[in-house]
Amino acid sequence: MGLHDAGSLPQGGNRPDRIRSEGMAPRLNCDVSDGVWEALHAESERTGDGLARVVDRNLSSALGLDRHSLFQVSTSTALVEGVFRGAVTVGDLRRHGDFGLGTYDGLDGELVMVDGACYRVGGGGSVAAADDGWEVPFAVVTRFVPDDASALASFATLAELEAELDDLRPSENVFVGLRIEGRFARLSLRAACKAGAGEGLVAATSHQSEFTARDVDGTLVGFWTPIYATAVNVPGYHFHFLATDHSVGGHVLDAHAGPLEVELHVESDLHIAIPQTAEFLQADLSGDAAEALRIAESPRT
Repeated sequence: MGLHDAGSLPQGGNRPDRIRSEGMAPRLNCDVSDGVWEALHAESERTGDGLARVVDRNLSSALGLDRHSLFQVSTSTALVEGVFRGAVTVGDLRRHGDFGLGTYDGLDGELVMVDGACYRVGGGGSVAAADDGWEVPFAVVTRFVPDDASALASFATLAELEAELDDLRPSENVFVGLRIEGRFARLSLRAACKAGAGEGLVAATSHQSEFTARDVDGTLVGFWTPIYATAVNVPGYHFHFLATDHSVGGHVLDAHAGPLEVELHVESDLHIAIPQTAEFLQADLSGDAAEALRIAESPRT
């Protein structure tokens, strides 16, 4: 049987994902044995997934790729409590994904990863390529291949953008990666500055660098985290920006742009690397981090 014939399924089966056949990812045409063909259909019936997704998932697993999986270092609660010591390296992150965001050792700048390249955004929005040996205390990355794509209307605020995205997400209960590209009329951005001794996240971000970029082409790297996962990651939307020409970047506080293109990548697995540093192991992580995260993610007043 040839996988290019996958549009024909047994009665009651699911048709394969059409997104994969519309140029958003390479097509695979090959011959498989009758046994493999029957097993693919059986897996499609069992999971409710189309054949394209079944093939993609199983090939990714066999090749050691974590497609549709988030790889996260540490937790948002640890970050709130000031656990800023590096736990993995940039090189470690790149083995688990090609798209993501985070911060660096000591909360020293914003991390943004696009197409496998990792950058550090410092004060004033300066962008520098990250060395694979640099240490990271918190980050979330994925292997980004879009499951869906849409055009976004113009929006005057980040809240308006988020409202548009709410209509595109498939559920309130799954993690979603978001890649948004185009020209931005205005971006309010920040870059975390290196934390002082003993500072938690709220205190450290109170002296962050905040700045504005205007009329710039670039990419928003973002994730939606369900509210139930507040202790794990920043709930709701979290965006970092990287200009196409690398002239500016940062954590996004507000935005005005449009129209833009957005791609969504739905995550089905979450893998958390628990730091083995003494700082993490001895931290009190029993508190509710929600309010501290809200303050830290908001512009200074």
